[in-house]
Amino acid sequence: MNLAELSAEGRLRPHHTSPKEVADLLRVVDRDLADAGIAQLSTDRRFATAYNAALQLATIARKQCVWA
Repeated sequence: MNLAELSAEGRLRPHHTSPKEVADLLRVVDRDLADAGIAQLSTDRRFATAYNAALQLATIARKQCVWA
């Protein structure tokens, strides 16, 4: 199934990202990367926090596309 078919079925819709939305996500990335550097947190928590930062960066990239 391609994007046009998904759109025709209503399963995909255009999304237009605002600069504020991107800025908000970048703030989450900054916060998570800072938290991932806290030595007092467990290794697992530090990894999960850094991983979330990476997911937010991927979300920013995805939201730059017209299709969400």
